[in-house]
Amino acid sequence: MLSFLRLKDIDKYDLDDPRRTIHHKEIIKSKPFLNELYINWYSRIKDLCDDAPEGRIIELGSGGGFLKEVFPEIETSDILELPDNDHTFNALNMPFEDGSLSAIVMVDVFHHVPDSEKFISEMNRCLKPGGLIVMSEPCTTWWSKIIFKNFHHEPFNEKGDWTIPGTGPMSDANGALPWIVLNRDQKRFKTTFPKLEIEKIKLHSPMSYMLSGGVSMKQLVPSWSYKPILAIEKLMTSIVPGFAMFQFIKIRKV
Repeated sequence: MLSFLRLKDIDKYDLDDPRRTIHHKEIIKSKPFLNELYINWYSRIKDLCDDAPEGRIIELGSGGGFLKEVFPEIETSDILELPDNDHTFNALNMPFEDGSLSAIVMVDVFHHVPDSEKFISEMNRCLKPGGLIVMSEPCTTWWSKIIFKNFHHEPFNEKGDWTIPGTGPMSDANGALPWIVLNRDQKRFKTTFPKLEIEKIKLHSPMSYMLSGGVSMKQLVPSWSYKPILAIEKLMTSIVPGFAMFQFIKIRKV
């Protein structure tokens, strides 16, 4: 059944091949439901940055996304050399001066970085006082564990630590990593990074990404159904705790 629903030619490039990332952008743009979903996520990330101090805002792991279309002042970056990005660098060694950034944003990046402590330390170094880290990441709930452990190719290991194997920027991951660092090991986080304050964790999108088919599967619902499904999701997430697959996270440097 899953192989029948997979998009044609999605596997023609290796996960860590830049051409795979470029192909992902083409897929997102070609699927109206998925495109609307990304616009919604980007708009919410932009809103979360409204109270950032004045200055440069950097997106990490921009990949095949299009955040700049919603958030024009953003500077895009990726570890891969991609034609539409402003910068190419490794997020564990960013080419920015201490205290020079007002915000760092990312979508589905944190759970791919091989060393969370080093990554957070580097972001902390680059942020000015009042600066923000804003991201959308997989969440760890009863519902997300069912989906990610049974229907997603990336590992999801709540017993893991702050590191993951670092052999490829896309092929290595642990979907539970944000929960491990910010929830399970919150005491360690606060002790290690006393100037970083978790301001908000907001669960979202229990069904819409699956129904869109993501970048590897066919869209499962008609394109016109996006707004009704979004309304149902908002209602369900307010009624059923833990009914979510993703989370918006906002962290401020105090």
